Amino acid sequence: MAIDPICGMTVSEKASIRVADEGKEYFFCSTHCRDKFVSTQGATLGASCAYCQKTPLFKNKLFIISAATCALIGASFFLPFLEPFRAGFLKYLRAIWWAVVLGLVLGGVIDYYVPREYISKVLARRSPRTIFNAVFLGFLMSACSHGILALSIQLHKKGASNPAVVSFLLASPWANFTITVMLIGFFGIKGLVIIIAALIVAITTGFIFMFLERKGLIETNKNIVAVDESFSILDDVKKRAKNYSCTLKTLSADAKAVVSGACALGDMVLWWIILGMLLASMAGAYIPVHFFHKFMGPTLVGLLVTLGLATVIEVCSEGSSPLAFEIYRHTGALGNSFVFLMAGVATDYTEIGLLWANVGRRTALWLPVIAVPQILLLGYLANKFLK
Repeated sequence: MAIDPICGMTVSEKASIRVADEGKEYFFCSTHCRDKFVSTQGATLGASCAYCQKTPLFKNKLFIISAATCALIGASFFLPFLEPFRAGFLKYLRAIWWAVVLGLVLGGVIDYYVPREYISKVLARRSPRTIFNAVFLGFLMSACSHGILALSIQLHKKGASNPAVVSFLLASPWANFTITVMLIGFFGIKGLVIIIAALIVAITTGFIFMFLERKGLIETNKNIVAVDESFSILDDVKKRAKNYSCTLKTLSADAKAVVSGACALGDMVLWWIILGMLLASMAGAYIPVHFFHKFMGPTLVGLLVTLGLATVIEVCSEGSSPLAFEIYRHTGALGNSFVFLMAGVATDYTEIGLLWANVGRRTALWLPVIAVPQILLLGYLANKFLK
């Protein structure tokens, strides 16, 4: 196994894109990273692209999962028992496609326009301010959990520390401005309880991850770059803006670069998102609705059942919010609604899988271990004192 010198991902030497230069070999996860590396290394390395090897299409994970999804949807027109699955999958697709696209586009913008020095200065320092910056940035993002996934991985590639990435990932889906308005619309003033509780979990988890990082118990982001204390982001932005030539040619080149970055990011995360939608659609189609109402009451058992279902069913914040309100409307258990919303991000296989593959295995494993007990405790307190 080798390390992509651009994004820091672990890649297979047999299945990755390879570039040879003066006796050295470099391995890349995508043509985007390869091209970016070549452009920064000069013409000599560019001439060696005759050695580049592309992964066969039938080995591409996005192609495999997309083909399997299309096959199931196609079969549903001939097999009646698959019709509920098709309806659920298309419903989820309509609910989150815009968030995923927005996340990928913003990821492409960050990839092209935002230097690593900016992210490293704001989101890589070992100080409490880093965690608060990550949570505040999450509040500004108006995308659901799966749209946030693309942004989280892009921030990691740009140099955000792993504790900051985790805090951003936990805060964004439920503490962003759009969902704040939506939850208040559903739950009234109690919607603020869910938002505040989500922020508490995000901040506390971030601080614990900073401790684990100092002790060497989780991975350290290798994309972090050293930034001088005197470096000013505002001054650098002004300098870049002054030197920028706004012409049709440069705008066209910028647009192509943003699209290229978004496509490379999509190749990395889309197959996880589609897999999550597949499993969630199956659960939504074949688990009886009355099960939720019968077994998800304001008890410890109800909280644990809710936790288990949230792990399987969580797809996106916009899609999960109405279902969470239904749980509250039928059971009066605000804590269960919070657990259903928040535990989905902390335990969902999509989030865990992406962290595992792109950030680090120990980081992925520690996320549910640290976040889930906090979520259950806050859910229990909400059921006990906010009836």
